Amino acid sequence: MKNTEGNSYSQQIQEFIFWLEKEGKAESTIKTYLAVLDKFYKWLEGKELQSVKQTDVQNYINHLEQENKSPGTVEKYLAALSVFARFSGISDIILNIEKKEKVKDLTNPDFLNEQEAERLLSEVEKDGNLRNIAIIYLLLHTGIKISEMCSLNRSDIEITEDKGKLYIRNNNIVERMIPLSSRVVKHLQRYIQTLNYHVEALFVSSVNKRISPRGIQYMLEKYDVNPNKLRHTFCKRLVDKGVDVHTVSKLAGHKDINVTKRYLNEDNIDLEKAINQAF
Repeated sequence: MKNTEGNSYSQQIQEFIFWLEKEGKAESTIKTYLAVLDKFYKWLEGKELQSVKQTDVQNYINHLEQENKSPGTVEKYLAALSVFARFSGISDIILNIEKKEKVKDLTNPDFLNEQEAERLLSEVEKDGNLRNIAIIYLLLHTGIKISEMCSLNRSDIEITEDKGKLYIRNNNIVERMIPLSSRVVKHLQRYIQTLNYHVEALFVSSVNKRISPRGIQYMLEKYDVNPNKLRHTFCKRLVDKGVDVHTVSKLAGHKDINVTKRYLNEDNIDLEKAINQAF
């Protein structure tokens, strides 16, 4: 473990926080990791973190599952412990941990139709908050996740005249690129002009700090929508306009094509047209 021999738990945590900040992790992500570590440390009942073995992690995961934690929650806990193990130089304690598989929700997604989406945009434009206008346009016209939006920096936006590109990064590596519509470009430019030159984050709160997922959710509640609904609307609109599912999957960052196929309307598939086009 990095410089933690003999250190107290609080000292280890402070070093971990400093390391996460250097890695560019969002404040909300750091809070999540610390909450997980605190619960794990209490569960260990006095055992020092530098003495943790693979069996301890496995037993903790088993404990979470016995408490009926969802596979998704267990996955988040394990991810946080994995990051701490990597920081500490003891990544082997995470190897071969067994857990229940997260079941994908393949139910029909909830989305706005085209008229409802335009009504939402008109409503937020009428309120006149340039940041909120840019956020809602970006969610509707790119389908990015709320976590991806909160992590965006100004350098992730590339605008040339009325064209633009959005880069989604993972650990500073570009994961995917999404072209921006002219309407998004217009509202982003208006918003960015209001930002403090020294602010790195693209979207900031009223206290000039990187906006949190809860901050965006709270703003969207006013308009009776949520980030997932806007993401679903983006995917559904592309599919309805004839964009193939593989392209939609790439734009949305879906790792499983079956997730994208939820947006297909099987009843409207013209099989005869498909054969005539091919042959």
